[in-house]
Amino acid sequence: MKDELFDDLLASAEEMVAIENGEQQPAANAIHSYDTLDVKAIRTASGKNQQEFAKIIGASVESVKSWETRRRNPSGTTRKLLTLIEANPKVMIERLAATA
Repeated sequence: MKDELFDDLLASAEEMVAIENGEQQPAANAIHSYDTLDVKAIRTASGKNQQEFAKIIGASVESVKSWETRRRNPSGTTRKLLTLIEANPKVMIERLAATA
């Protein structure tokens, strides 16, 4: 490994330790945050169990489980659909169930 690359890696590791120890604040442009949906709360509000909910929204039970434990985050069309269900769970689930 070139010395320059090693020095950059070492500086990054030292910066990480300083941030973890509260000795330094991370740069504002280096902070990333992600909005997550509370899929379990959305499903619970719909009155459905994981299997029923998965079938109604056209997802696998494993995906629903992953979202509920926050191992994965729904994205794209699924995220938009869950946002609509969150806004009005009973009506949206009723309409989706009619088409499932």
